[in-house]
Amino acid sequence: MTRDKKEVGMEQSKIILSEKEIPQAWYNIQPDLPEPLAPALHPKTFKPLGPQDLAPLFPMELIKQEVSQERWIDIPDEVLDVYKLWRPTPLHRAYRLEKALGTPARIYYKNESVSPPGSHKPNTAVAQTYYNKKEGVKRIATETGAGQWGSALSFACNLFGLKCTVYMVKVSYQQKPYRRVLMETWGSEVHPSPTNSTNAGRSILEKDPECTGSLGIAISEAVEDAVTHDDTKYSLGSVLNHVLLHQTVVGLELKKQLKLAEEKPDILIGCVGGGSNFAGFCFPFVKDKLQGKKIQIIACEPEACPTLTRGPYRYDFGDTACTAPLVKMFTLGHSFVPPPIHSGGLRYHGDAPLMCLLVNKGIIEARAYHQNPVFEAAVLFARTEGILPAPETAHCIKAAVDEAKKCKETGEEKCIVIAFSGHGHFDLAAYDAYLGKKLEDYAYPEEKIKEALAAIPSIG
Repeated sequence: MTRDKKEVGMEQSKIILSEKEIPQAWYNIQPDLPEPLAPALHPKTFKPLGPQDLAPLFPMELIKQEVSQERWIDIPDEVLDVYKLWRPTPLHRAYRLEKALGTPARIYYKNESVSPPGSHKPNTAVAQTYYNKKEGVKRIATETGAGQWGSALSFACNLFGLKCTVYMVKVSYQQKPYRRVLMETWGSEVHPSPTNSTNAGRSILEKDPECTGSLGIAISEAVEDAVTHDDTKYSLGSVLNHVLLHQTVVGLELKKQLKLAEEKPDILIGCVGGGSNFAGFCFPFVKDKLQGKKIQIIACEPEACPTLTRGPYRYDFGDTACTAPLVKMFTLGHSFVPPPIHSGGLRYHGDAPLMCLLVNKGIIEARAYHQNPVFEAAVLFARTEGILPAPETAHCIKAAVDEAKKCKETGEEKCIVIAFSGHGHFDLAAYDAYLGKKLEDYAYPEEKIKEALAAIPSIG
C-alpha cells in the first residue's frame, strides 16, 4: 500500500503500520557478515560446539537458527498471532525534543515500550517459548538483570502454558520489586541471584555472602537448573545468534516506516547490554552500510560496565561458573561483577558475538556514559516527549541529544533514529535517586578489569 506525502509528511507525529505489514520472516545477518563468525567453544574441551552439546539447553529448532546461513527464516504463524498483541510498533517523530534542543536534526524513535511487558524483549521470548513448547518442554529456566527479560519470558510462558523460573540479579531484585510482582502475576517463580538453590549460587555466597549478583552469576544458576532437570530448558534474552535474529522484526518494520516518511537514516543509536535490542534495530541497516550507504551506527553502554569501549576482543565464558560456552566477544572477564548501577540490563561482562565482530571491524562504533548525564537526557526526553525511558534506553537518548547538538553547531539536518527499547515505569527508584541528587557515577577501576581479565583462558 502506498501513501502520499501529505499522509506521512513531516507534520505527522507517528508512523504506524498495519498488522498485515508485520515482517513475515526474520533477517539473519550471518550470510552478509564481512567474515565468518568465530565458532562457540565447549567450556570443557575448548573445541567447537556441535548440536549435541547444546541439546540439553535449547530445543533443536533454536540450535539450527543459531548456526543457520539462510538469510531469511520464516516466522511461525503462532508467533505472528502473538506479535499482533503489540506489533507493529510505532515510529515517533520527536518534534518536542527537537524544539527543546533547537536542532535542525530530525529525531525519530522506534517505540518498543508498547509491548505488554514494556520492552523489546518479547520479540524473542515469544519465539523461544513457542519452539520449546513445540518440543515438549514443560519448564524454562532463565536469568534477568533489570527484569525486562524475566518479565517478557514470564509473559510468553504464561501464553503458551509453560512454567518459568527466573534468577534475578539480587541488586535489581531489591531495586525493582514491582518487576518481580509482574513476573509472579504471569505465574513465574522468581529468585534473587545468587541463591542457595544451586551449586553455582552457593559457591559465590561462600566467598561473598553480601554479593549483589551479576548476569554472569544468574546465567550460571539458570543453566545449572536447566541441565539438572529433564523437563526443563534454558532460555537467554540476549547475546546468542537466534535471539538477535528474532529481534530483527524491529529494524525490518523501521525500514518500512522510514520509507513511508521519505527518510534515510544518517545515524542509528541503541543501548547495549548483551546486544539483542541494538542488533534487532540496526542489523537490517548494517547490510546497507556494508554495501556502501553512509550510516553511522552507535552502540551505547555504561562507564560502569564498559565492555565494548574498554574490554579486549577475545574468547571468554558466557557465565561466571564457566559452564556456558566460550564465545569470541568484547569482554571484561567472566568473573567481572559491576557496580550496582540502575541500568541493570546493561551490567553484563560480554556482548553478542555477532555485534562484537562488527564493532571490531569498525562498522559499529561504541560509546560509554556515566549515569548522571544519562538520566539528565532521560528527564529531558520525559519532559518533552512524555514517555519515561528505561535507564538502559536513556543511554542512547543521551547519544542522540549529543548528536543533535552537534547538528545545531554545524547546521546539518541529519536524520537520527533512536532504539527506544523500553519504558521506565518500574525504575522510579532510579529517577528518585537522580532527582534527589543521590545518584553516583561509577568508572570501573582499570585494575579491577585487569584482575577479571587475568582469569580468561588463552585462546586465539
